[in-house]
Amino acid sequence: MYPTRKAVVTAAALLTVVSAAGCESDTTASHSNSSPAKPGCPAALSRAKQAVKKAEDVDAPWTGPTTGPKAVRDKSVVYIAQTLSNPGVAGVAQGVQEAAKVVGWRARTINGKGTPEGLRAAFKEALALKPDGIVLGSFDFKVASKEVAQAHKAGIPLIGWHVTATPGPSKKPKLFTNVTSSLGNVAKISADWIIARSNGRAGVVVFTDPTIPFAKRKSDLIKKRLATCSDVKLLKTENIPIPEANSRSVKEVSSLLKRFGNKWNYSVAINDLYFRHAAPALRAADKDGDGAPFNIGAGDGDPSAFQRVNGKQFQTATVPEPLSEQGWQIIDEFNRAFSDRPASGYVAPVHISTADNTGGALSWDSEGYRQAYRKIWDS
Repeated sequence: MYPTRKAVVTAAALLTVVSAAGCESDTTASHSNSSPAKPGCPAALSRAKQAVKKAEDVDAPWTGPTTGPKAVRDKSVVYIAQTLSNPGVAGVAQGVQEAAKVVGWRARTINGKGTPEGLRAAFKEALALKPDGIVLGSFDFKVASKEVAQAHKAGIPLIGWHVTATPGPSKKPKLFTNVTSSLGNVAKISADWIIARSNGRAGVVVFTDPTIPFAKRKSDLIKKRLATCSDVKLLKTENIPIPEANSRSVKEVSSLLKRFGNKWNYSVAINDLYFRHAAPALRAADKDGDGAPFNIGAGDGDPSAFQRVNGKQFQTATVPEPLSEQGWQIIDEFNRAFSDRPASGYVAPVHISTADNTGGALSWDSEGYRQAYRKIWDS
């Protein structure tokens, strides 16, 4: 959470997201931020600037649940993490641990290590603990379909974090609820930021992980939004699985720089960590940390992403998930499940964090979520 909600927010014109034409090309014209040329998408540009201004607001009040069942006692939950090397997954795990302690529950995190084998082993370990609830932390349930079926047979409610493309209860897989920001809204605001900041003229690279359905859907929607502005050109979709980002990003970014040069002036990634690994290659190419390509992460807003944004080091903006807040929400959703109540239906609104509106903070969460949940559980 930011230290103050009174941080001064800069004009929306300072923020913009990449917009792409939908086809890849090496012949994309180079566009600069200050280009006097009239953008080819005035309607899309106007819409993007309005959306970005709203998403920059740091004084937005809590819009989450204010009523619900009193906390039940003596429960245990297990959080199965796709990989703890993903800062977003790890941040939610920490929120789950913190909130579980508040209600007096036992919470354990098991690392799936980013592989199908590791996830199946983690799920087997979770089942052996006979918990009251299990969290699927950002992985495709199909890799552990047998274990998922065993959990259902045992009557263990499952809650997902970034498991399906939409928030809320799910029938396939059967989830009490899936906690996430709106994938579509995150994708749209990321693209709008590029459109707005570039004044509708940009050459964009999109980084994604096609092995995760949630991530692929997000990048597809980003590209669709970028395509609404004819002067925003999609240079390349770079497919790098998140567990391979550390080993592949430097090589791939170096290749992109050689291929596109100054035509590449904006990037958007489905996860901030791509820019952590891309920074060495950009630095080696004598790129300015506060210059092009201007990078925005469409999730997850971990502390290292905020450090890069605040320090203006090869990442200009992030669309952060309220990671700790979502960990608290997961515990609240389990409490509703254990109390035979429906899911809350809450979906956190999208937010854009830049060096101009973070107040130096290293995370983003809605104002007052801890107090709101404590009041519900103590009622």
